[in-house]
Amino acid sequence: MTTPFPFTAVVGQDDLRLALLLNAVSPSVGGVLVRGEKGTAKSTAVRALTSLLPEVAVVPGCRFSCDPLSPGPGCPDGPHEGGGGGASRPARMVELPVGASEDRLVGALDIERALAEGVKAFEPGLLAAAHRGILYVDEVNLLHDHLVDLLLDAAAMGASYVEREGVSVRHAARFLLVGTMNPEEGELRPQLLDRFGLTVEVSASREPDERVEVVRRRLAYDDDPAAFAAQWADEEAAVRQRIVAARELLPSVRLGDGALRQIAATCAAFEVDGMRADIVMARTATALAAWAGRTDVLAEDVRQAALLALPHRRRRNPFDAPGLDEDKLDQTLEEFSGDGDPDSDPDPDGDGDGGGPGGGGQPEPDEGPAGDGAGARPEEGERAPAPGGGGEQSPVRAAEPFRTKVLSVPGIGEGAAGRRSRARTEHGRTTGAHRPRGALTKLHLAATVQAAAPHQRARGRAGRGLVVRRDDLRQAAREGREGNLVLFVVDASGSMAARQRMSAVKGAVLSLLLDAYQRRDKVGLVTFRGSAADVALPPTSSVDAAAARLESLPTGGRTPLAAGLLKAHDVLRVERLRDPARRALVVVVTDGRATGGPEPVALASRAARLFAAEGVASVVVDCESGPVRLGLAGRLAGELGGTAVTLDELRADSIAGLVKDVQRRAA
Repeated sequence: MTTPFPFTAVVGQDDLRLALLLNAVSPSVGGVLVRGEKGTAKSTAVRALTSLLPEVAVVPGCRFSCDPLSPGPGCPDGPHEGGGGGASRPARMVELPVGASEDRLVGALDIERALAEGVKAFEPGLLAAAHRGILYVDEVNLLHDHLVDLLLDAAAMGASYVEREGVSVRHAARFLLVGTMNPEEGELRPQLLDRFGLTVEVSASREPDERVEVVRRRLAYDDDPAAFAAQWADEEAAVRQRIVAARELLPSVRLGDGALRQIAATCAAFEVDGMRADIVMARTATALAAWAGRTDVLAEDVRQAALLALPHRRRRNPFDAPGLDEDKLDQTLEEFSGDGDPDSDPDPDGDGDGGGPGGGGQPEPDEGPAGDGAGARPEEGERAPAPGGGGEQSPVRAAEPFRTKVLSVPGIGEGAAGRRSRARTEHGRTTGAHRPRGALTKLHLAATVQAAAPHQRARGRAGRGLVVRRDDLRQAAREGREGNLVLFVVDASGSMAARQRMSAVKGAVLSLLLDAYQRRDKVGLVTFRGSAADVALPPTSSVDAAAARLESLPTGGRTPLAAGLLKAHDVLRVERLRDPARRALVVVVTDGRATGGPEPVALASRAARLFAAEGVASVVVDCESGPVRLGLAGRLAGELGGTAVTLDELRADSIAGLVKDVQRRAA
């Protein structure tokens, strides 16, 4: 077994070290989410924490790590006698793989014993192993939704309930949840995000001396792990002893009314949802005081607790960057320092901006369309391009996003778990059973027993066990939802460049991106304008990145529709090689005009028919406006083999969209 990298040898990352140590002092803080770019020793620091945790006293032979002083009354391995002697073992860190199954996480019926001995026996999962220890999830943002739901339930109740395949088991599952993630690969669901007590952002140091020290220590560890660990053993022991002392001091730490008022005022000022933030801040501030060897919580503890507990809770939507306005934090803490005056005017200047973090209030009502006349000639971008065919206009802000109707890929796929299209999955509702093709992964118990039952006498069954052969085994067929690749092909030409129209178009695409985030899709962005098309964002799980590229999208010039479609077709071809199971949904956002290159309309038609020939699901968002409509977007949708929706019909609550859906079903 490889010697773990010493925690005290991790260079830099002060916030990460502090957050992990505070959870070691007070596990009730609620865990840590570590966000950062690849190669920043996130996993190394988390794994190194285990050696600092005190040993755990357990009931001998209990698979669920019951405390001998207060064993769980409903422990499946119980009942245990309270107050008895116990055995000590090191604290565990259990790793949850991103691709784990439900059975591996929560446990399941021991199929081997059930079939061979005819008894119901429960085989514990990772939640049982993590009880009173650390549950670590690397790349937690890539965790499948069904596992996230199970984690949420266990984290909320401190227990795991298993009701499946004739087994009904409940056992304690209180653990320190630690996750690491790279934001470039996609964000985390808000429900799970809020379950992490603290969050820290880590990045590689830009100081040459510090980078040199990182390399030096890593090379020394690789050359001789045992000698390297021995070099840091004294410092590790000192930190371990400090954790023990802080745990003993923790019950004596006093959280005064003044500090509580500061905590409540800070959470209110940053408009965080619910009361969990207040509780986490209080526990963190108390742990900070104990770690410093104090029995009173000071304002500096409250400030540090806010910096660790609030950044991930003040995100109002998935496209907001996490963070905290430290000036506003200091102002709030100063205002409520000491006795404070809750009736004092928090806005002495009377400007009443009422804004969130960073101030700024509401935008001017005429910031977009009318204002300075920037969009006075909405349809002139095609007719009078700037010299060189550019005609570029400055980017405009997206309109307010809205809830969109569900766009899905027809048929049944077999892609990665998500929430968009129907798919055969390893989880979801059971729809039947079949003989396994290859290795058996999900046993359909009832179908297996039914297949084996008629042959028991012929096979000489003489005991309780069921005589089962390979031909009797049945694989459960389950249907759930998959995530898709949603590839946006956005017309950024002059005909789309009117400020009011482009603002609405960006708002619609932003709404679809928000929907893709919620449905766990990958997204890509292709834009076309002038004389060519560009891949603004290759397919990625980071919807935030797509939203940022959309915000800065320039417009103007001619409309090379064929180039945009061909570029999208090429992106799909490459992505199909990388991930053949993930089906694509192409969303073309355009008014249907084609003016770039020779015979632009004919070229666009031929490019569109490529998608139809390959059966690629597509939707055309018709952005045509004005009293006279040419219907070009609808014609393009027909050639793509897809459907066309207007911007208004895209809204989930649109009357026009509902009527169109009814008419389509009737036809």
